[in-house]
Amino acid sequence: MKVIYTEKSQLLAARVAENLGCKIAEVKYNTFPDGEQYVRVMDLDDEMVIVASTVDAGSVLQAVLMLDACEGRNTTLVLPYMGYARQDKRFNEGEPISARALARILSEGASRIFTVNIHDPSVLSHFKCPAQNLTIAPKVGEYIKTMNLADPLVLAPDDGAWEFAKGVASFGGWDCDHLDKTRLSGSEVKMAPKHLEANGRDCIIVDDIIATGGSMATAAGMLKEQGATSVRAAGVHGVFASGGYVKLMQAGLADVASSDTIERASSKITASTVIADAVRR
Repeated sequence: MKVIYTEKSQLLAARVAENLGCKIAEVKYNTFPDGEQYVRVMDLDDEMVIVASTVDAGSVLQAVLMLDACEGRNTTLVLPYMGYARQDKRFNEGEPISARALARILSEGASRIFTVNIHDPSVLSHFKCPAQNLTIAPKVGEYIKTMNLADPLVLAPDDGAWEFAKGVASFGGWDCDHLDKTRLSGSEVKMAPKHLEANGRDCIIVDDIIATGGSMATAAGMLKEQGATSVRAAGVHGVFASGGYVKLMQAGLADVASSDTIERASSKITASTVIADAVRR
């Protein structure tokens, strides 16, 4: 077995290979003057594992080209972060269901596919080969445990992320709740834990994805107003669009952590062991 990678998933791929105890093969990339991409896998094996977070159009194309390069092999495609996965419905006539379109393309040549904390697991039905979603909620919990907080309160930003937050909180047996929005006026909204008090607690807001960080930053400010001792944020996929990371730091969060599904300076949590275990099984 050999592990290969798209350019923006090198760190995670190396960690997966290390956990699997197999070699990571060299991949050569080049861009022609007309903008077309060239990919060459230098060392093919009977079994190949492609680690490819599709964070942009270039990464999608690299994944497609590598799948074709591995033709005839037993190929596992790992999509630690699947771009377009949140575009899973058609709201207006003439719109594509982008998650479905991407799933169909990336199924070609793959024997099986793994995703990590995909926004909506129903997207898996669009793949043309066996596909499984993995969760690293316990890994997020493991990271929180290293903070040595006496009595942390794990919070989901909304009830939709509550199941993920419960998975994180169960690792340490911590209290868990979700934030609830109450509209006070036409322009004023209050965010507070639905069932528990933030006063005197170290709060950690957790989610599968940190997109722009806007809601988390607003929630952090309100939690501190409600007497929270500290506020931290931990997410699986650190997108941080539109200056999201800066937004969170300016909001006074004590720590912002994400995983290496998207490789950032905040990637303090690794998905590699969970991926390696799934591939091994």
